[in-house]
Amino acid sequence: MNAETNNADRETRSENLYTLIGGADKLRELVDRFYDLMELEPEFAGIRAMHPTPLDSSRDKLFWFLSGWMGGPDLYISQFGHPRLRARHLPFAIASNERDQWLRCMAWAMQDVTVNEELQQHLMQSFYQTADWMRNTPG
Repeated sequence: MNAETNNADRETRSENLYTLIGGADKLRELVDRFYDLMELEPEFAGIRAMHPTPLDSSRDKLFWFLSGWMGGPDLYISQFGHPRLRARHLPFAIASNERDQWLRCMAWAMQDVTVNEELQQHLMQSFYQTADWMRNTPG
Protein backbone atom coordinates (compact mmCIF):
# COMPACT_ATOMS: atom_id res chain seq x y z
CA MET A 1 0.00 0.00 0.00
CA ASN A 2 1.19 3.49 -0.70
CA ALA A 3 0.67 6.63 1.38
CA GLU A 4 -2.28 7.74 -0.76
CA THR A 5 -4.08 4.43 -0.17
CA ASN A 6 -3.36 4.59 3.57
CA ASN A 7 -4.77 8.14 3.75
CA ALA A 8 -7.90 7.10 1.85
CA ASP A 9 -8.43 4.14 4.18
CA ARG A 10 -7.95 6.35 7.24
CA GLU A 11 -10.40 8.95 5.90
CA THR A 12 -13.02 6.28 5.18
CA ARG A 13 -12.70 4.84 8.70
CA SER A 14 -12.90 8.33 10.23
CA GLU A 15 -15.95 9.30 8.20
CA ASN A 16 -17.60 6.11 9.30
CA LEU A 17 -16.89 6.92 12.95
CA TYR A 18 -18.72 10.25 12.74
CA THR A 19 -21.65 8.60 10.98
CA LEU A 20 -21.61 5.53 13.22
CA ILE A 21 -21.70 7.57 16.41
CA GLY A 22 -24.74 9.44 15.11
CA GLY A 23 -23.32 12.73 13.87
CA ALA A 24 -23.16 16.06 15.65
CA ASP A 25 -26.10 15.58 18.02
CA LYS A 26 -24.88 12.28 19.42
CA LEU A 27 -21.29 13.49 19.61
CA ARG A 28 -22.41 16.60 21.55
CA GLU A 29 -24.40 14.36 23.89
CA LEU A 30 -21.30 12.22 24.48
CA VAL A 31 -19.05 15.21 25.17
CA ASP A 32 -21.58 16.79 27.50
CA ARG A 33 -22.00 13.54 29.43
CA PHE A 34 -18.20 13.19 29.66
CA TYR A 35 -17.87 16.63 31.28
CA ASP A 36 -20.96 16.10 33.45
CA LEU A 37 -19.36 12.95 34.86
CA MET A 38 -16.08 14.79 35.35
CA GLU A 39 -17.88 17.33 37.52
CA LEU A 40 -20.09 14.87 39.37
CA GLU A 41 -17.87 11.90 40.14
CA PRO A 42 -15.11 12.17 42.77
CA GLU A 43 -12.98 9.58 40.94
CA PHE A 44 -12.41 12.17 38.19
CA ALA A 45 -11.31 15.00 40.49
CA GLY A 46 -7.74 14.79 39.22
CA ILE A 47 -8.63 15.55 35.63
CA ARG A 48 -11.37 17.99 36.62
CA ALA A 49 -8.76 20.10 38.42
CA MET A 50 -6.94 20.55 35.09
CA HIS A 51 -9.94 22.25 33.48
CA PRO A 52 -11.25 25.81 33.84
CA THR A 53 -14.52 26.72 35.49
CA PRO A 54 -16.99 26.76 33.92
CA LEU A 55 -16.38 23.87 31.53
CA ASP A 56 -18.11 25.48 28.54
CA SER A 57 -14.96 26.13 26.52
CA SER A 58 -13.60 22.67 27.31
CA ARG A 59 -16.87 21.09 26.16
CA ASP A 60 -16.79 23.03 22.92
CA LYS A 61 -13.14 22.31 22.18
CA LEU A 62 -13.47 18.56 22.73
CA PHE A 63 -16.63 18.48 20.60
CA TRP A 64 -14.94 20.46 17.83
CA PHE A 65 -11.83 18.29 17.97
CA LEU A 66 -13.69 14.96 17.99
CA SER A 67 -15.91 16.11 15.15
CA GLY A 68 -12.96 16.42 12.81
CA TRP A 69 -11.07 13.46 14.27
CA MET A 70 -14.08 11.23 13.59
CA GLY A 71 -14.41 12.45 10.02
CA GLY A 72 -17.08 15.10 10.48
CA PRO A 73 -16.59 18.82 10.02
CA ASP A 74 -13.10 20.07 11.00
CA LEU A 75 -14.50 22.56 13.49
CA TYR A 76 -11.43 22.72 15.71
CA ILE A 77 -8.93 23.14 12.88
CA SER A 78 -11.04 25.83 11.24
CA GLN A 79 -10.90 27.90 14.45
CA PHE A 80 -7.49 27.11 15.93
CA GLY A 81 -5.39 25.33 13.31
CA HIS A 82 -3.63 22.05 13.94
CA PRO A 83 -4.61 20.64 17.36
CA ARG A 84 -1.01 19.98 18.55
CA LEU A 85 -2.54 17.89 21.32
CA ARG A 86 0.64 17.00 23.14
CA ALA A 87 1.98 20.55 23.06
CA ARG A 88 -1.32 21.97 24.32
CA HIS A 89 -1.34 19.52 27.22
CA LEU A 90 2.31 19.93 28.28
CA PRO A 91 1.46 22.52 30.98
CA PHE A 92 -0.46 19.78 32.83
CA ALA A 93 1.17 16.89 34.68
CA ILE A 94 -0.31 13.84 32.99
CA ALA A 95 0.72 10.46 34.35
CA SER A 96 -0.93 7.05 34.13
CA ASN A 97 -3.50 8.02 36.77
CA GLU A 98 -4.73 11.03 34.77
CA ARG A 99 -4.71 9.00 31.55
CA ASP A 100 -6.80 6.30 33.24
CA GLN A 101 -9.24 8.82 34.73
CA TRP A 102 -9.81 10.35 31.29
CA LEU A 103 -10.33 6.94 29.71
CA ARG A 104 -12.68 5.75 32.46
CA CYS A 105 -14.71 8.94 32.23
CA MET A 106 -15.02 8.58 28.45
CA ALA A 107 -15.93 4.88 28.67
CA TRP A 108 -18.63 5.70 31.23
CA ALA A 109 -19.96 8.53 29.07
CA MET A 110 -20.14 6.25 26.01
CA GLN A 111 -22.09 3.69 28.02
CA ASP A 112 -24.47 6.31 29.37
CA VAL A 113 -25.31 7.71 25.94
CA THR A 114 -25.59 4.19 24.52
CA VAL A 115 -22.82 4.20 21.94
CA ASN A 116 -22.80 0.83 20.16
CA GLU A 117 -20.57 -1.63 22.05
CA GLU A 118 -18.41 -2.47 19.03
CA LEU A 119 -17.89 1.23 18.35
CA GLN A 120 -17.08 1.81 22.03
CA GLN A 121 -14.34 -0.81 21.86
CA HIS A 122 -12.90 0.68 18.68
CA LEU A 123 -12.95 4.20 20.08
CA MET A 124 -11.43 3.14 23.40
CA GLN A 125 -8.48 1.57 21.57
CA SER A 126 -7.88 4.82 19.72
CA PHE A 127 -8.45 6.95 22.81
CA TYR A 128 -6.01 4.80 24.78
CA GLN A 129 -3.28 5.30 22.19
CA THR A 130 -3.74 9.06 22.25
CA ALA A 131 -4.15 9.33 26.03
CA ASP A 132 -1.09 7.19 26.62
CA TRP A 133 0.92 9.39 24.24
CA MET A 134 -0.17 12.46 26.21
CA ARG A 135 1.57 11.26 29.39
CA ASN A 136 4.40 13.64 30.26
CA THR A 137 5.04 12.73 33.89
CA PRO A 138 6.41 9.46 35.30
CA GLY A 139 3.99 7.25 37.15
